[in-house]
Amino acid sequence: MNTWKRNDLLKKSISHYITCAGLDSIRIVWSEPDAPTNSLRSYLREAIQSHSRNGQNIELMFDFNVEDSLNNRFKEIMDLKTDVVFSIDDDVLFPCASVEFAFSVWQSAPDQMVGFVPRIHWVDQLKGSMDRYIYGGWLSVWWRGSYSMVLSKAAFFHKKYLNLYTNQMPASIRDYVTKNRNCEDIAMSFLVANVTGAPPIWVKGKIFEIGSSGISSLGGHTEQRSQCVNDFVKEYGHMPLVSTSMKAVDSRNMWFW
Repeated sequence: MNTWKRNDLLKKSISHYITCAGLDSIRIVWSEPDAPTNSLRSYLREAIQSHSRNGQNIELMFDFNVEDSLNNRFKEIMDLKTDVVFSIDDDVLFPCASVEFAFSVWQSAPDQMVGFVPRIHWVDQLKGSMDRYIYGGWLSVWWRGSYSMVLSKAAFFHKKYLNLYTNQMPASIRDYVTKNRNCEDIAMSFLVANVTGAPPIWVKGKIFEIGSSGISSLGGHTEQRSQCVNDFVKEYGHMPLVSTSMKAVDSRNMWFW
């Protein structure tokens, strides 16, 4: 779980997700200059203890980082007990049933990213070049009926990608993310697509945003994200992202099959 100076949101998120079945541990990506307060630690510890299931305690750990970089959320974790990681921001909540369904989808395709927030890229035909791309948000996904990325703000992926991101992905991309304070999620999408040659899988789910608007609400956000896509293409020497129209839907919550 990625967080930054929003302890109230962190408490709400963890209090919610500890009620979901199948949870083994929570790793908090902590990049703040000050250590978490004793009151925050005590609150989280008591919340977890109150929701332990069948005598199994959920492990809670803070992964401390000296450098304030968005790459920190994808640093390799050496002592993970599970093969799958659910990457989630502290300001979004999904019902446990949706999370558990998404996990079952990931089990059917463990090399792919499976997530709730789709995004798309396409060729910028107005520029007259097949090598220039545009990044599109949710409205573009809806309008075009396809996507090529799922954002890591809410996505499952195999733990091996943490190692690949940290140790084998071009260092220039990590430097780019640190410098621009953006696009670490696009970088992970590029990495997974380059390994698999396959698209991600979008799971339809109700999202509850509990925080204020982030960097996506700032002016020039789409242009900056498009620049990230084009710069990463140059680093890879090709466009690895694959578009798809497939969507996973939990039919148990639908009126008709």
